Amino acid sequence: MTTTYTSVAGDTADLIAWRYYGALDGRQAEQLLAANPGLAELGAVLPAGVVILLPDLSSTATTQGVRLWN
Repeated sequence: MTTTYTSVAGDTADLIAWRYYGALDGRQAEQLLAANPGLAELGAVLPAGVVILLPDLSSTATTQGVRLWN
């Protein structure tokens, strides 16, 4: 199923990724931009009304943590 989002004034790719995917580690916004060619050229703050494809990251997401002890 393809999910889309229509931007509103003040949206950024990072903000959209955070709203849709939750906690960010940088990969979510990168994959969102990769799924939407030309989106980055619109600028850091997106204009209202841009339809954005929200890719399903569940199959590619991996959780990495910090190991405190061996």
